[in-house]
Amino acid sequence: MAVERLNFLNVPVDVVPEEDLESVILDLLSRETPQHIMLVSLWDILRARHRGEFRSMVQQAALVLPVSRSIVRGARFLKKTPPVRHYPFSLIISTLGILERYRKSVYLFGAQTRSLSQAERNVRSTFPGLSIVGRFAGYYHKSMEKNILTAITKAQPALTLLANGIPSGQKWIHRNRSRLHAGLFIWNAEVLDIFSERKRRISEKTFVRGLEYFSLVLKNPLRIFRFFQYLWYNVLLLCYRIFRVST
Repeated sequence: MAVERLNFLNVPVDVVPEEDLESVILDLLSRETPQHIMLVSLWDILRARHRGEFRSMVQQAALVLPVSRSIVRGARFLKKTPPVRHYPFSLIISTLGILERYRKSVYLFGAQTRSLSQAERNVRSTFPGLSIVGRFAGYYHKSMEKNILTAITKAQPALTLLANGIPSGQKWIHRNRSRLHAGLFIWNAEVLDIFSERKRRISEKTFVRGLEYFSLVLKNPLRIFRFFQYLWYNVLLLCYRIFRVST
């Protein structure tokens, strides 16, 4: 099944059913340029509606996969194909499993040194058929940037998994795409800390219920002010529905 790309509020969003993930991953691996897989929240969608680097990054990404329940609801409201909402941790685990079946490789990039080392050990034990061809901790000095790019490019991993500690987060992928090799690139801030068991992931049950944002508010109460962005999002949906704006 081909990936269906929606034009949602003038932002690209891809429909990738879980049963089609393997064929999609293999197709991306057959391409000759870096393939950035983005996991986007509602706030990312609102941010990507404006001109700038973030919008360009989303538009040029190989896959734009929603993680917010509100995006699925909004697509239904606009009478579009409801995209599949992906749980970030499960998506990454599934991707690693696919790569292991085909004897592919991964490069781990980000997190503190101790966390990264433990994450590597846990990935090796969980996916013994997956080659870890390199790793580099985050929070590095800017002078190391060239060496890191060289190391990743020479290693030629099928997947480069990036986490916290990388300057500008996943914009690092976008900014360096002309210097990177063909392969998959996925950024998720906490994934390596979760692999190292230094952080607890949000439970899948909480995610399925769409309640994951409440735990984020508990960690940072200032997030409660995003309620006004959520109201604006609903106003946008209503306007697009009433005036049938091309979305």
